[in-house]
Amino acid sequence: MIALQQKDRLHRPVLVLNASYEPINVCAARRALVLVLKGVASAEEHSHGHLRSARREVQVPSVIRLLEYRRMPHQTRALSRKNILMRDRFTCQYCQKTLNSGELTLDHVLPRSRRGETSWENLVACCHPCNNKKGSRTPDEANMPLLRTPKPFSLHTSRHLMRLLGKSDDQWRKYLFY
Repeated sequence: MIALQQKDRLHRPVLVLNASYEPINVCAARRALVLVLKGVASAEEHSHGHLRSARREVQVPSVIRLLEYRRMPHQTRALSRKNILMRDRFTCQYCQKTLNSGELTLDHVLPRSRRGETSWENLVACCHPCNNKKGSRTPDEANMPLLRTPKPFSLHTSRHLMRLLGKSDDQWRKYLFY
């Protein structure tokens, strides 16, 4: 039971700030701890949990700040299942149910059987029942309108996701001022 609780703590989201305190990313607590222990980042805020090993006890960070400024070029995100699900907020774009990633699939809005491309503009998060119901039809043909028109992942999308995640963590709010 204790090992499971510690494992859950390692998967919690942690806000990553640049040296200038600008929010630049969200990572898992495990990655944040590695950055802090390597001396690349410092913990600005801590969550309530601790992790224990045979020799030491460490507080789990909630917000970390990189010690050296990293220039952030215009980011383009890789087209991946994870990024599509994040963009669509783990919500089926047809029935509007929010589900965990294991209960969602990716749907080609214009089906591949009709030369639909695998692109940001043609992929949406979809639950299994809706994907089966839609089949090889377009949303109009299946009478299943989309919740939102699919768009590429952008800097705006990334910052919006940080704000959404930050709503559950009061310690993030003072860093998400935009």
